[in-house]
Amino acid sequence: MVKHQPLQVYERQLCLSSITGIYGCRWKRYQRSHDDTTKWELLWSIILLFTFCLLLVWFYFWWEAHNDYNEFNWFLYNRSGEWSDGTVPILATTAAGFTYIAFLMVLALCHVALGQQLNLHWLHKIGVTAALLTTVIGVISVNQTWGQEWDVIPISLQATGPFLHIGALAAVTALSWIVAGQVARSEKTMFLVVVVLLYLSVLLGLYVVPLYISSPCIMDPSTLKQRPDVIGHQGAPMLAPENTLWSFQRALQMNVTGLEADVAISVDGVPFLMHDRTLRRTTDVGKVFPDRHMQDASSFNWTDLRQLNAGQWFLKDDPFWTVHTLSSREKRLIANQSVCSLEQLLRLASYHNSTVVFRLRRPPPEHPCYDSWINDTLQAVQESGVPQSLVMWTPDEHRAQVRQLAPGLIQTSVEKRRLQRLHLDGISRLLLRYNQASTQEIGNFSQSNISITLYTINEPWLYSVLWCSGVSSVSSEASHILKKVPYPIWLMRPDEYCLMWVSVDLISFAVVIGIFIFQNYHMIRYRTSGMRSYNPEQIMLSAAAVRRSSRDLNVMKEKLIFSEVGNGVGSGEELYEDNGYDY
Repeated sequence: MVKHQPLQVYERQLCLSSITGIYGCRWKRYQRSHDDTTKWELLWSIILLFTFCLLLVWFYFWWEAHNDYNEFNWFLYNRSGEWSDGTVPILATTAAGFTYIAFLMVLALCHVALGQQLNLHWLHKIGVTAALLTTVIGVISVNQTWGQEWDVIPISLQATGPFLHIGALAAVTALSWIVAGQVARSEKTMFLVVVVLLYLSVLLGLYVVPLYISSPCIMDPSTLKQRPDVIGHQGAPMLAPENTLWSFQRALQMNVTGLEADVAISVDGVPFLMHDRTLRRTTDVGKVFPDRHMQDASSFNWTDLRQLNAGQWFLKDDPFWTVHTLSSREKRLIANQSVCSLEQLLRLASYHNSTVVFRLRRPPPEHPCYDSWINDTLQAVQESGVPQSLVMWTPDEHRAQVRQLAPGLIQTSVEKRRLQRLHLDGISRLLLRYNQASTQEIGNFSQSNISITLYTINEPWLYSVLWCSGVSSVSSEASHILKKVPYPIWLMRPDEYCLMWVSVDLISFAVVIGIFIFQNYHMIRYRTSGMRSYNPEQIMLSAAAVRRSSRDLNVMKEKLIFSEVGNGVGSGEELYEDNGYDY
């Protein structure tokens, strides 16, 4: 009869097995090791860390670029000719990739904390490589097609910087537990010095980062200027089809102070509202004029344009994912919208005493109004009966002539120029993209009596930053959202921010010192107690100590668990002697 005598009773280590199993497919006890991580695996750990940092920036970029998703989709439309929400697959893959890489980073930190050897499984290596290459390709593509959007990162940091600093400091402070454990257990002086210096460099860097954080919202609340006016960019395109009469009426319901539109000129000289070069995206031209759907919008006469429906596409494509919020009455009104003329817009604005700003697009050279496009538009403005003081004139062509014929128009430039040139041209207002004017430039223009309108502002955080910067007005596609922002999201006095910064740094420093003292005190007690628990898993069976193959080592580790004691079978001590070990 064979008897089994256990030499060591193991406790279940489900958590450790899960960590090493998921990270490196080391589910069994004998597969784990406390040896130093190989250089190859250290290289993969560095690649994993770099991929995590890159994905973190990429994820943050797309999170803050939410303000300009419609602009991105329009860029895609100009390239592909088909309208679709290209941000959905990007956001899905970015969120999935970031979650996956962050999970691997957590597992790697757990390995370090538990003293386990890092050994990333080859499937994870393929996943990390795929995530890295995909992100790099995405960064290059955005840089080539939408490079101006990278400015959203430094701009957004003006709103999130103080709070991201606290989060980063909390994360690095928490890492001190792992660093202190490594220092306490390490017997290599050089390794100890490198780890401590690297960690302290990062920690001290975070302590002084607030010196370089600049935000207009860190100010004395008594110096805050009045709330910036909101201009409806193409009306209220999130609630109604862009550049339609109903869209502008919806914007006026949101208490906007002005309306912005894009203007083209028909072949018979009627200025009408249209953003795209063609009519394909925002009308049913493919159904009414199937053989002319690719033609320039200005090649149609006003009679033809009036036959087109300019609202059904909105219900079908749902460009802002807002159709489900509309009532049945609103959907019926939208479905019956037609192309709007500039005169209709001006009359509506005049009735509500609202400012109008429009971008005028010059027709192609073969167009009959190619030379008279300025005069035709100016004539439409004068015939509409709108007060000239409500119209912001943006075309630079023949500006001097326009000033003579209509001196009451608000001369507006869509290009940032020197103050002397602006005053020379009689320009009193600028219409710029929000990344084209810094806080300092906004202040300088305001002191020179030049008002600035920035577009396109859809997010409350961006509206708050520009409010604190002193902007007089913004152009927005989300007037219904900005209507709910009666005050900047956050506003902090400089002394309050300084107190918060110093307090957080002191708390972090105290916690780090406490953790290092506790870890070293615990390790000293453990080493001086003279009692070391026997753990067969920690037996060092390296090839340098015993010239055995890895298969023999695994067999030895298995034999440590059970030994057979029976008739003619050796005892536990003989298991060691049979394999060349001293018991």
